[in-house]
Amino acid sequence: MSAMIRRLPDTLVNRIAAGEVVERPASAVKELVENAVDAGAKRIDVVMRDGGRALISVTDDGHGMAPADLTLAVERHATSKLPGEDLLDIRSLGFRGEALPSIGAVSRLTLTSRPAEADTAWCLAVAGGAVTPPAPAAAEPGTTVEVRDLFFATPARLKFLKAARTEFGHAVDVIHRLAMAHPEIAFSLSDGQRVAVRLGATTGDLFARRLDRLSQIMGRDFAANALRVDAQREDITLTGYIGLPTLNRRTASHQFFFVNGRPVRDKQLFGAVRGAYMDFLAHDRHPLLALFIDLPPTQVDVNVHPAKTEVRFREPGMVRGLIVGALKQALADAGHRSATSASTAALGALRPATAPPTGPTPWATGGARHHPGPGLRERGALYQAPPPVGQLPALEAAPAAAAPAGDETPVDYPLGAARAQVHATYIVAQSADGIVIVDQHAAHERLVYEDMKAAMAADGIKRQILLIPEVVELDEPAVDRLVQRQNELADIGLVLEGFGAGAVVVREVPAAIGDSDVQGLVRDLADELTEMGEALAVRDKLADICGTMACHGAVRAGRRLSPAEMNALLRQMEATPHSGQCNHGRPTYVELKLADIERLFGRR
Repeated sequence: MSAMIRRLPDTLVNRIAAGEVVERPASAVKELVENAVDAGAKRIDVVMRDGGRALISVTDDGHGMAPADLTLAVERHATSKLPGEDLLDIRSLGFRGEALPSIGAVSRLTLTSRPAEADTAWCLAVAGGAVTPPAPAAAEPGTTVEVRDLFFATPARLKFLKAARTEFGHAVDVIHRLAMAHPEIAFSLSDGQRVAVRLGATTGDLFARRLDRLSQIMGRDFAANALRVDAQREDITLTGYIGLPTLNRRTASHQFFFVNGRPVRDKQLFGAVRGAYMDFLAHDRHPLLALFIDLPPTQVDVNVHPAKTEVRFREPGMVRGLIVGALKQALADAGHRSATSASTAALGALRPATAPPTGPTPWATGGARHHPGPGLRERGALYQAPPPVGQLPALEAAPAAAAPAGDETPVDYPLGAARAQVHATYIVAQSADGIVIVDQHAAHERLVYEDMKAAMAADGIKRQILLIPEVVELDEPAVDRLVQRQNELADIGLVLEGFGAGAVVVREVPAAIGDSDVQGLVRDLADELTEMGEALAVRDKLADICGTMACHGAVRAGRRLSPAEMNALLRQMEATPHSGQCNHGRPTYVELKLADIERLFGRR
């Protein structure tokens, strides 16, 4: 009988492998730029035409390759980055030896390289997997990789590519992520006509370089509202910057993670960030941040997927705990600080739609343009000038406004001293160099919530006995899940027991719940136990209830406050961590600097 199994030819094997490594043009850009980073480049320039279909060119000033290295570079599983055979000791971005042969199998690839000590460069070409031997060429020290007609050998893949603009946008994201991890390298990306990314190499210490690069990519708002993170647990180090909760987005697209200098996407890391910001943001809002995790290579496995964007930690619990603890500490150290973006938005809302004209303004009369006659401009300026003291008898005769009780010097306090209450909702305070507008309900909601959390941490969760036990009807599986967890539920303040085949009876509840809907709480917990299978969901639910209680227990909008009450609220905000935002991530106050106010009125 003839053999039914046959060995696939190398060209077909390379095309199959290319389907994993080169999903789209941005994947090829990622692999080639990572090679340039590993080569010690200080500048990397990328050009893409037609979204990468027609051309991808990556030029670097790295150490270059000799002719023998060029020949090996396009063979599968040939690499200079794995000196030994230990796949757990990986200290470079690339190590699999698949990128160049995979790209060459589905495109027309040209490699031109020259080591710094060599007199001439060498060029090698690959077309659909067929290799042309190296030949002398003219080039500067470094390496240039050109990829033309991507996927010409596998035309079916072209049908799955998006528009050129979309594919180019994916490449921009790739460059940005690698640039964040390597601020000492200059990057550029263009489409042949315009430069979309131009990032110069940054200087200074590590944190200064990173913040400079992050501000170039994530914007000045992030740099102005970023909190430094620097923590260590055993041999794991966590550094980077996180944004204040009031600086948030609808998606997690502005959250970047790096493990040993490698950009990664890991659900566990996103979950840790969500846990750290749980008390400060609504469920549909996400903070901005860039975190760098450095640990021994043996503690993380990067050989999970050919794209190398997924990792597996040996101690995932320790990594998560480090992230949650470090981020919560950084947020606590920020105190009452709120994002400056709220002030910028307020100034934008106050600023007129059109800028005031500069220089002489022509007056229109009957369609003709006339300039003011001699002396008229001077008389107009005299009319607009503030009158001398003593010429406003109506205001001078008015009784002087009484100073607020307990009048305080604004320079002594970060949030200033209360001067007025507007619409029985907003407190206006005068600071040393501006004014502060406080949303009294949002601010007091955060203060009440923090007090409740502190009480729970100090004395444990207090319980109260229901005068009339609450009977909650549920389906039998839900009752079984709750009864199986009744001891754990009792530890966090909820005492219940089975009450027949399809119901439970609740005898005690956490005191923080008060008159909350017990039936709704128990049903929600039963649903959460179905999904999560653990009583930790109860603590999360209790945190939500605490937030709801804080909202109801806070000073309501529309309540008149005395000057002493307003100042007491300001002082308590200054002493309470996280008071710059309410429980949903909205700012509790907006600060307007005097210089900004003067610009609004044309004084500057």
